[in-house]
Amino acid sequence: MSSSGLSDSTTTLIELKRLVQEFVDERDWGKYHNAKDIALAINVEAGELLELFEWVRENELPALLGDPAKRRRLGHELADIMILCLNLASAVGFDVASTIGAKLELNRRKYPVELVRGDYRKYTELRNGLKKEEGASGV
Repeated sequence: MSSSGLSDSTTTLIELKRLVQEFVDERDWGKYHNAKDIALAINVEAGELLELFEWVRENELPALLGDPAKRRRLGHELADIMILCLNLASAVGFDVASTIGAKLELNRRKYPVELVRGDYRKYTELRNGLKKEEGASGV
């Protein structure tokens, strides 16, 4: 399967993982693609993604995202990260969908809607605040 014609609505994760693995295999890069080096590469690519937003004010984001060249570069950096994440999942034997599902379930327990809705703070800070409020109201 070539990479043309791919779409979120029709392409499965297993197809994407296979395409990434084929790319790596065709170039005989597997010997370089161990978990540590892939994780490092993800971080490098994430830095390149962040660089696109460096010093951009919030009110300038629509212009950045509306610029075709910058939007294309953003897509390329995002794709690099996602390709590497799929590569890492394959290298360590993770089923991406079940791994994401398990993490979302964990996050549901850590971030219950009634505690975090509309609040950006970390769950530990919110729970500590709740305990302080409960303690204060009991006095």
